[in-house]
Amino acid sequence: MRILFTGASSFTGFWFVRELAASGHRVVAAFRGDGRYDGIRAERTRLLRECCEPRFGCAFGSDAFLDLVRSEAGAFDVLCHHGAEVGDYRSPDFDPYRAAALNLYRLPEAMRALKERGCARLVLTGSVFEQQEGAGSAPARAFSPYGLSKGLTAAAAAFYAEREGFTFEKFVIPNPFGPYEEPRFTSYLMRSWLKGETARVQTPRYVRDNVPVGLLARAYAGFVAGPPQSAPEPGAVRRLNPSFYPESQGAFAERVRREAAARLGLPCGLELGEQRDFPEPAVRINTDLLDPDALGWNEAEAWDAFVAFYADKAARPG
Repeated sequence: MRILFTGASSFTGFWFVRELAASGHRVVAAFRGDGRYDGIRAERTRLLRECCEPRFGCAFGSDAFLDLVRSEAGAFDVLCHHGAEVGDYRSPDFDPYRAAALNLYRLPEAMRALKERGCARLVLTGSVFEQQEGAGSAPARAFSPYGLSKGLTAAAAAFYAEREGFTFEKFVIPNPFGPYEEPRFTSYLMRSWLKGETARVQTPRYVRDNVPVGLLARAYAGFVAGPPQSAPEPGAVRRLNPSFYPESQGAFAERVRREAAARLGLPCGLELGEQRDFPEPAVRINTDLLDPDALGWNEAEAWDAFVAFYADKAARPG
């Protein structure tokens, strides 16, 4: 299968592209930037050059993107639109309308160009933090303006896919974690323990769905490789909402502590705060529990790799 993929330099995009390539697919990755990245994104991009066909300066909907689709190299089987405007996604001032507009820039034109070359399939990456996604606390509102932008993007993409005669499919990401991630929750835990510090969890009562990124990537590759199904009725969508560790953040932090301590031989101290405020929904999880055996994924080996990645980073000079 020949796949046109956006958003490859992101944490999950990096893992998805590598897994698609490992599964035997040819992946053309359209990068918004020119390839000169910093930090962990630069490391991901360097590794991606080994497994995909990169196209830099090729933002979704740009002239360069449309030229790629219309070129002789543009006969794709599926558009995997994983890229999204992120910016400061935690900011309450994040502009969801601008973000959605950038995510969908010239989408109908891109679809028509793809269809002329024989592609009529769109796989969109969504987020469990969108409005009306996942299971948990009611009402199922968006977590943030960023979550709202993802929901707006999905609604508009589904509309245009139906209008342009595309199969629309949606893969909904929960809380992925693993190697090559930007500094977030699990990297904070690991950095604290490797420095001999006690990690503290300020929001232990939130219930979230943390999925090892390698397992998530296996699920994504299987979803993309699976035969697209016609929607049984207008508005219905083929989708996967992968789930693996649906539990409180306190319980998940203890899980990470236990796995890390067993491999590092360190105390890995952990303190749970007294959470009283819930500005976000208390519970939001995905609904499709993944089967690691069916996906050929080994949990113990994944934890080995996770701990080794952070231990190696801590041992590097500087």
